[in-house]
Amino acid sequence: MKEKISRLTALFMVLLLLPAPDWATCGGGGGGGMGGMRGGGPSSGAGDGGNEQVYQVPWKLMKPEEAPTAGGLVVYWFPSSAQEFQKSSLRNSRSLSLYATQCVTMGVADAGTTLGQKFLSGDKLPVVVLAKADGTVVSKLQNDNGFLKVDRVEKLVESEMKQREEVVKNELKAAKEKAKSGDKEGAIPLYKSVLDEKCLFPGKAKDAAKELKKLGVDAAWKLFDAPVMDQGKSAKIESVMKSGLEAEMHERYEEAERLYGEARRMDPADPAPLRYLGELYRHHLGDWDKARQTFQAILDMPADPLSRAVALHGIGKMTIHEGDFLKGLHLMEDSVREYPLALAYRNLAVYWNSEGDAAKTDYYTREATKLDPSDPYNIVFSAAFLVGNGHGDEALKIAQENEAMLPASYNLAAIYAQLGQKQKALDLLKRHFFQYERYEAVRSKEMMEARVDAVFASLREDPQFIALTGAADGKLPLPRNNKMPAAAPGKM
Repeated sequence: MKEKISRLTALFMVLLLLPAPDWATCGGGGGGGMGGMRGGGPSSGAGDGGNEQVYQVPWKLMKPEEAPTAGGLVVYWFPSSAQEFQKSSLRNSRSLSLYATQCVTMGVADAGTTLGQKFLSGDKLPVVVLAKADGTVVSKLQNDNGFLKVDRVEKLVESEMKQREEVVKNELKAAKEKAKSGDKEGAIPLYKSVLDEKCLFPGKAKDAAKELKKLGVDAAWKLFDAPVMDQGKSAKIESVMKSGLEAEMHERYEEAERLYGEARRMDPADPAPLRYLGELYRHHLGDWDKARQTFQAILDMPADPLSRAVALHGIGKMTIHEGDFLKGLHLMEDSVREYPLALAYRNLAVYWNSEGDAAKTDYYTREATKLDPSDPYNIVFSAAFLVGNGHGDEALKIAQENEAMLPASYNLAAIYAQLGQKQKALDLLKRHFFQYERYEAVRSKEMMEARVDAVFASLREDPQFIALTGAADGKLPLPRNNKMPAAAPGKM
């Protein structure tokens, strides 16, 4: 496997000269589900559901010129190597993920940059630095025999947050005492200072707003409850989420919906259950009304960058299918600006491939692959764009090595269609529509996207292809110079 990955990584450095089809879409090849963080679904190489992580920390590459959220905190992680970053326990944590909803930026930085020069002074990597938004160092965490464990980082952030919360509690208490004694003018500034901390301490800010209203002060800000941080309750929520993910991975979608919903009710301030629910509705169940509502709920609440990115991508993907290409494109571009997702990069590659822009297709394909070069789904997806570049033999080999991968059926079909192996492509599309997809609401959308997808241009007039995609929902315009005859749904 390592040999294959190494060979593929080198191959992806070649500029992909893609064919130039004629209409934009985001076909079924982009993948989705599982909170937006994995390739295609069950059998995608994600491993045993019982050991799966559902709270990925939204670590983001920090650039010296980037300004963190004013008044917030920044956790700077300086890894010792890319390998350490990939394998570190710091990648998964419910508490760190939730702190990222409260103006605590999770940043990864290179020790060789100006940030390293600023915060490190001969420290042996890896190192974690907790700093204020203005760059003032609050605390520094050294490694233990070359390793940093997530529980130490959690305690570092928790300790600082508790100290700050104690100050806010005291201000709230002092404000209440002044209000009780009739000192309204003395209480109001204190309540307002608590309200100013609404990002770090949303619960306390909400309490302050209620008290201000009692004093006749308009505090019409949109405020939210604080997320559940109690360790016992948090462990139960995470356990329910893991059970939901395991159910989703084994295609028990209704059970997954129930479990994600249960986790949502256990902590309405946690965006992760919404993220998994939104992707479940969009990708697996095809209930786009619920998907839109769920994704919009994420955008309307304090949410970590990863959850916001998944929501923006999801709405963008659905918007494109409904025919508003530019609006959908901009939403997906907003998604990767918010947080880099392989899912969004893949669908941006599909969009620009259908627009005939080889350079942008190549760029977004590479970005998806860079995030996880060993992900089999990413590998097959990228191979689908190698055919038009004269690397058909390489693409065919990848397709043959991964043919058993059910979630990649659409991309496998794309490879064979471009290689002129019509029947093989049709058989794999049939597998995608009628084995991988379980719901008619999804199937009809995927069939429509296949009809307009550039990678299936050679099949557009083929009677078998027309019959196979006969249940297409008709919501995407057909390619401009390739008129597709109407067909009744066919039994395959």
